[in-house]
Amino acid sequence: MLGTVLYGPGDVRCEEVAEPKILKPTDAIIKLSASCICGSDLWPFRGANDTSEPKTMGHEYCGCVVEVGSEVKMVKPGQFVVGSFCLSDNTCPHCRFGFQSSCERREFMVGAQAPYARVPLADGSLVATVEMPSDDLIPSLLAVSDVLGTGWYAADAAGVQEGSTTVVVGDGAVGLMGVLAAKRMGAARVIAMSRHKSRQDLALEFGATDIVSERGDAGIARIKEMTNGVGADSVLECVGLEESMSQAINCARPGGKIGFVGVPHGVTFDGQNLFFQQKSLLGGPAPVRRYLPYLMDLVLDREINPGKVFDLEIPLTDVAEGYRAMDERRAIKTLLRV
Repeated sequence: MLGTVLYGPGDVRCEEVAEPKILKPTDAIIKLSASCICGSDLWPFRGANDTSEPKTMGHEYCGCVVEVGSEVKMVKPGQFVVGSFCLSDNTCPHCRFGFQSSCERREFMVGAQAPYARVPLADGSLVATVEMPSDDLIPSLLAVSDVLGTGWYAADAAGVQEGSTTVVVGDGAVGLMGVLAAKRMGAARVIAMSRHKSRQDLALEFGATDIVSERGDAGIARIKEMTNGVGADSVLECVGLEESMSQAINCARPGGKIGFVGVPHGVTFDGQNLFFQQKSLLGGPAPVRRYLPYLMDLVLDREINPGKVFDLEIPLTDVAEGYRAMDERRAIKTLLRV
């Protein structure tokens, strides 16, 4: 079958790869209904992560189960499923506390930019729908697998609640999903920090009440001005760079909360400065499995449409163009038809 393989910075190819097989009794094989490119895939594409050997790509997925291992009891062939990019048994102590992304048996999904994929820890990672969803819901269900779940976790970790003021740092797919999540959680004011018109427009559609185009110190000053010098109750950091993390921390009020989900690259902290800021930080890889049933229901009931974040749709064979389009910011998120 054809699949996506990253060979090095800027070198991603669609080529023949081996079809997945059951390797452990807890595995499932699914036929993907669609796949996509994640913003985090751009880190190795840009050379920020090690790519010393070829790597199969893709960790966002939904589709139909075609085969299961002997120990899989919760899903069966023929069911439509959505899974988390962090694979978990959903039974260990960390999973029971709702942090499946720190599961004692945690694995990370790979190889999902292809027609078929192997899903380890299938019982703990996959959630099945009652019936086959209509085709127009596939993009939104695919978004649940990572970017929506991650944006939701950012808002949850930042303590967004009814009537709060929320700032979202980052206008990529996860940041835009954070806007949607904050609005659904009842934030009275959702301030999206973005300098790109198409992303600003989508942020407004997802529920942003204000747009701030300034960055760095100027952006922080603008947030303080908009909040009468106080700062925001909740801030979502959805980028992962030193500047964005500093911006997020400094936009929050004392006692405020920062949910950070951007994979950190070059981020450092000044302990004394953080000490006197008196702000809460919670983040890391999102425990998407915690939110899957609820978010899937919102999509299936057509209460939300996170699939709008896909603004480029191409066949899997053109995956290299999808990476380039996202890298050059010509696309927010690329949907791959497999």
